[in-house]
Amino acid sequence: MQVLRSVLKVLLVIVLVLALVLVATTFTVSRLAFPRTDGEAILENAGLDGPVDVYRDANGVPHIYARTIHDLYLAQGYVHAQDRFWQMDFQRAVGHGRLAQLFGEEAIETDAFLRTLGWSRIADEEFAAMSPDAQEALLAYADGVNAYLDERSTIRLGLEYSVMKLTNASYDPLPWEPADTLVWAKAMAWDLRSNMDVEISRAVIAKEVGADRVDDLYPRYPADRPVIVSGGGGAAAGPGGEEVPAAAVDLLSVVAERAGLLDDLLGISGADIGTNNWVLGGALTDTGMPILANDPHLGIQMPSIWYEIGLHCAPVGPDCDLEVAGFSFVGTPAVVLGHNDRIAWAVSNLAADVQDLYIEKLNPDNPNQYEVNGQWVDMDVYTETLIVAGGNRTDVQVRVTRHGPIISDSYEALEDLEETTDLDLPDDYAIALKWTALEPSRIVESILELNRADDWNQFRRALSYWDVPSQNFIYADVDGNIGYQMPGRIPIRAGGDGRLPVPGWTNEYEWTGFIPFEQLPNRYNPPEGYIVTANNAVVDDSYPFFLAREWSYGTRAQRITDMIEAAEGPITVAMTEEMQRDGYNLMAEEIIPYLTAVESSQPEVAAAQEMLNAWDSQPEPLQQNADSSHGALYAAVWRHLLARTFHDDLPEDYWPVGRDRYFEALRPLLDEPTNEWWDSRATSNVEDRDEILAGVLQEAWTELVDELGNDPDDWRWGELHTATFRGAGFGSSGIWPIEWLFNRGPFETSGGGDLVNATTWAAFEGYEVVALPSMRMIVDLDDFSRSRALHTTGQSGHAFHKHYIDMVDLWVVNDTQPLHWDRSAVEADAEDHLRLLKEG
Repeated sequence: MQVLRSVLKVLLVIVLVLALVLVATTFTVSRLAFPRTDGEAILENAGLDGPVDVYRDANGVPHIYARTIHDLYLAQGYVHAQDRFWQMDFQRAVGHGRLAQLFGEEAIETDAFLRTLGWSRIADEEFAAMSPDAQEALLAYADGVNAYLDERSTIRLGLEYSVMKLTNASYDPLPWEPADTLVWAKAMAWDLRSNMDVEISRAVIAKEVGADRVDDLYPRYPADRPVIVSGGGGAAAGPGGEEVPAAAVDLLSVVAERAGLLDDLLGISGADIGTNNWVLGGALTDTGMPILANDPHLGIQMPSIWYEIGLHCAPVGPDCDLEVAGFSFVGTPAVVLGHNDRIAWAVSNLAADVQDLYIEKLNPDNPNQYEVNGQWVDMDVYTETLIVAGGNRTDVQVRVTRHGPIISDSYEALEDLEETTDLDLPDDYAIALKWTALEPSRIVESILELNRADDWNQFRRALSYWDVPSQNFIYADVDGNIGYQMPGRIPIRAGGDGRLPVPGWTNEYEWTGFIPFEQLPNRYNPPEGYIVTANNAVVDDSYPFFLAREWSYGTRAQRITDMIEAAEGPITVAMTEEMQRDGYNLMAEEIIPYLTAVESSQPEVAAAQEMLNAWDSQPEPLQQNADSSHGALYAAVWRHLLARTFHDDLPEDYWPVGRDRYFEALRPLLDEPTNEWWDSRATSNVEDRDEILAGVLQEAWTELVDELGNDPDDWRWGELHTATFRGAGFGSSGIWPIEWLFNRGPFETSGGGDLVNATTWAAFEGYEVVALPSMRMIVDLDDFSRSRALHTTGQSGHAFHKHYIDMVDLWVVNDTQPLHWDRSAVEADAEDHLRLLKEG
C-alpha cells in the first residue's frame, strides 16, 4: 500500500509538471503572436505616403492619424491584421468557400454550397465595376494587411495557426486581396437574411398542422405596436393559408439543412437576431441637440464581430477630409457605424424579402440547358476546385440560370421529389436561388461615402448605393436634424409573393425591377421628435410596395417608445444608457395575470403564483436582471409554456426559440380557453388553457428547485442565463484543451429575448445566450467627447492577450466607456503609441 501511495504521488507530480509545462508553453507560444503596439514600425514596401501615428487607449482601441486618406486605410488594414488576422483569414475562408483548406474533409460539403452561391466570383465582378476611389481604398487596405503579413511567420500571426499546424502543417495564409473584403459582405448579408428561413418553416409546419392553422403561428403585425414610418395600423403581412405542395416542403427542408451548415459557422441568424436603434431630437434632450443610440443584436462569438477605431486626417483639409470614429468590421476599411465631424448614423436589420426559389425545367437531352418561354437556354457552367488540407483536390460543378445558381445539385433528397407531390413538375427539373446578394453590390462604396457625408442629402446619396442587406438607418447631425432612411434593392414581382418555390420557365414570376430609392420609406425631423427602430414594421398597409412579411413584432420598439414618452424631464446620455440596460418584460406583463388566475390545489402552483404576483411590486418590477429570482421563475414558466403548447404539434427542428412572434401567437389563445392549441396530442384527454397553465407553473417550479435549490430567495436568473464566447473556428471543436485556449465564459447576464437588453436564449434548448447586443453606442451630437461605446469581448483576437476579454466585465453589467474623439483626449488616454514609417 505504501508503495502504491508513493507511485501515485510520483504520477501526480509528473501530471502537475506536465500541466505546468503545457500552460507555460501555451503562454509562450500565444505571446509570439502579440503585435508590437509601441515604438516605430518600418513599412518599406507598403506604399505609405508619409508617417502615421497610431494611439491605442487603455482598452486597446486605436485612433489613427495620417496626412492622406490612402494612409488611413493602409494603416487600418495593418492594425486590423495586428489584432485580428485569424478572424480575417477565417472570414475570407467562409466567403470564398475555402474552409476545407483550413479544416480538412469535414468542410467539403460546406465549401461546395459556398462555391455554388458564388460569392467569390461575384466579388471579382464587384471590384472590377467599382469607382476608382473605392478600388484605391480596398487596395490601400490590402497593402496594409500584407505589410503586416510580410513581417511575420505564420505561427506569429495567431495562436490558432500553431494549433492548426498540428494537423495541417502545410497551411500558410495567402496575401490579402480586395475580393477578400467583398466576400465577407456577402456572408453578413446571409447572416441578416430571414425570409427564406421563414418560408421554409411555414411550409414544413403547414404540412404538420395544416395550412389553416399555420397562420396562427405567423400572426399579422399587431395593430397596437409601433410602425416606423406610417402613423398606425397593422403592417402589411401578405396573404396566407394556402396549402403548400409536398414537393416544396421536401425541397425547403433540404435547403434548410444546407443553410444550417453556414449558421453553424456564422452563428444564429435571420429572424432570431435583430437590433435596437433610436434617435432623439434636441427638444427631448438636456442639451437641445440630438442623441443617437444603437445596439446590434448578433450571434455570440469570439472575438467580437466589431472592432472599435478612429480614423483622422491630420490635418483635415480638402485633400484629406476623413475624420470618423466608431465600429468597423475587420477585413473592411472605414467605419460601419459611428460618426464623423458632422453626422452620426446607426442601423437595425430590416429583413426585406429578397430571396426566391425557382423550379427550372431542364432539357432531358442536355442537363445544362433550361427552358425560358419555350426555348432551351444554356446555363453558365463553372468547375470549382476545392483544395483540401494536405493537398487533395475535389471538383464541384456549378450551374447558373438567369435566376441564380442551381442549389439542388448537391441535394440527394431531391432525386425522388416528383414522386412525393401532385405539383405539376417537369420530368427533369432543378431548383435555383434568386437573391439580391448574388448580384454585384456597391455596399463598400456606400460605406466609404457614408463616412464622409456632411448632411442629410449626402447621407441619403451614400445610402442610395447600399443595396444588400437592407437596413433601417437612423441619422443625426450637428445642426440638430434627425432622420430615418431605408435603403436596399427590394424586388418588384410580376406575380406571387415570394412565399413558395415558383415555376421558372415563364416570366410569370419574374422580378420586373426594384423599388426606386426615392420611394423607399424615409422620415426627416418627424413631429414627435424621435425615431425608434427595433426590427419592427417599417410601413403599414398604405405603402404601395411589398417590403417584408416577417418583421419583429414590435415588443422592443414599444418598450423603447414607452420609455422615451414617459421620461421625466430632458433625456441625457446617462438616461439613454439606462434605456439600453432595460430588462422590462413587456410580454410577462400580459401573461402573468392569466397564470395567477389559475385555480390549483398543488402547492408548487400556489407558490409560483405568489412569486410571480410579487414580481410586479419589486423595486425594479418585471425587470429580468441577473440577480432576479422572479425573473428566473418567469423564464422557466415561459419555456415550459411554449413546450406544453406547441412541441406536440411541431417538428422538433421547428420548436419555438421564444421570440415575440410566439408571444403574439399566444395572445389570442389566452382568451380562448378551449382552443385546440391547448390540447396535447400526447394524451387521450382534451386539455384546456387552465390545465396547461397549471401544469406549466408546477413544471417550472420543480425545474428551478432541481437546478437552483429549495429556497426561491436564492434563485438567480443569471445563474441560468449565461454567455459563453467561443473562438472562431476552434471554439466548438469538442476538444476540451483547444476550447480552453480560445473560449471564455460562462458569464452571468441580464436580459432576454425581445427585451430591450436583448440577450436571446433558445427556449427549446435551455437558457444560455445565443445572440446578444454585440456592441452598444451612444452619440451625443452636442459634444462628441461625451459619446459612449463598448463591444462584447476585447479589441484583440489573440488568446491570453490583455485585451482579449477585458471588455466583458463592463458588458455584462451593460456599462460603456468613452468613445474618444478629440486628439487631446486620445493622447491623454493613450497606453501605446506606434509610429508607422515608410523608411528607417
